[in-house]
Amino acid sequence: MSRRGAECPTFGRTSRRRFLKGAVALGVAARGLAQVPQSHADSAHHPIFAYVGTYSLPQGPDASVGRGEGIYLFEMNPATGALAQRELFRRDTNPSCLTIDSSCKHLYSVNWISNFQGTNSGSVSAYTIGRASGHLTLLNTVSSEGANATHLSIHPSGRFLLVANYFGGTVAVLPIRANGELGPATDVVHDQGTVGREHAMSAPPGSFAISGHDKPHAHMIQSDPAGRFILAADLALDRIFVWKFDAERGKLVPNDPASVALPSGDGPRHFAFHPKGHWFYSLQEEGSTVAAFDYDSTNGRLTAKQTLSSLPIGFAGTNFPSEVMISSDGKFLYAANRVHDSIAWFSISATGTLAYGGEEWTRGDHPRTFNFDPTGNFFYVCNQLADAITTFRVDRGTGALTFTGQYTPVGSPASIIFLA
Repeated sequence: MSRRGAECPTFGRTSRRRFLKGAVALGVAARGLAQVPQSHADSAHHPIFAYVGTYSLPQGPDASVGRGEGIYLFEMNPATGALAQRELFRRDTNPSCLTIDSSCKHLYSVNWISNFQGTNSGSVSAYTIGRASGHLTLLNTVSSEGANATHLSIHPSGRFLLVANYFGGTVAVLPIRANGELGPATDVVHDQGTVGREHAMSAPPGSFAISGHDKPHAHMIQSDPAGRFILAADLALDRIFVWKFDAERGKLVPNDPASVALPSGDGPRHFAFHPKGHWFYSLQEEGSTVAAFDYDSTNGRLTAKQTLSSLPIGFAGTNFPSEVMISSDGKFLYAANRVHDSIAWFSISATGTLAYGGEEWTRGDHPRTFNFDPTGNFFYVCNQLADAITTFRVDRGTGALTFTGQYTPVGSPASIIFLA
């Protein structure tokens, strides 16, 4: 993903909230217009579909109280970036994080719950995708092997799904069967280590950001581009774990070294590999930092090289970064800031170091995730507490984001992914 934007408006947070309420109201009023079908009769290509995962339980820990109703299907207008709702797949299981396989035939969703089939575990669901319509059909649901599954990704082989369980403090490997269904886990690892400080070492002055330094909290898991190593961030242990991956048996084998440490209390949350595969970037939820590493793909080794704030120079106060992505051309890195409610972007040098470029207000509250559309021209922010997705146009030369004026009402949006 990419992050691009201009300087945030200078008016205060209270003014932003007043503006937001009015703007979202206008977005709701215009919803019927936004849903007018777009014609693709003159195109030989499939429509561009977007799936939005939400928090859909009326009660839940922290900010997970949901006003969504499941997984939403939208069609995107590639000329304007507008999203028109096509269908809703009702799920009361907090389907908050989604991914699609490389064949574009199957979608997978975590379910942010802790009571799957009476156990202290979350779950993961598999769906088939009707390519012409985008319709989802549930295949099966299996245990995620830990409470509150929060992130999932597919191994490059296409044979395994990787899942991180936040409250369970575990990561699991689930086999993907030939028909797209999920099988029982082939491996489960419980994160081990010492929890970090309650207050981050790198936090901005005046920060009261406290987020889960009580027990292990696995927050993200993903393979490296080659599929040889699996990496996972544990927020509470302030570590990025690295395993060798046995792709025949679906097993995680500890690497040497088995992890890399971030400053105590900083809370690594999400990370991204550069398209070239030589660099790795980690975003810290409590420290409000982006850390750059050199990545040795032969040995699965991370070497720290730079740390920058995800916030503008001089910022003081509380902030909780959430998502980090890199543009497909590898030129820019983007990061979301919650409470500050902005998207910051950085240019990436020929050696992988970062330089702060700017930031743009999300026009919403609590930006949990964001994503680019398949063309790379538009940028979508899931504002979880504002019940809206906001759309920005991307300047491919500078990385800057420009708000299009489009608000798409969705209750508690948590993630957005595209199918083209």
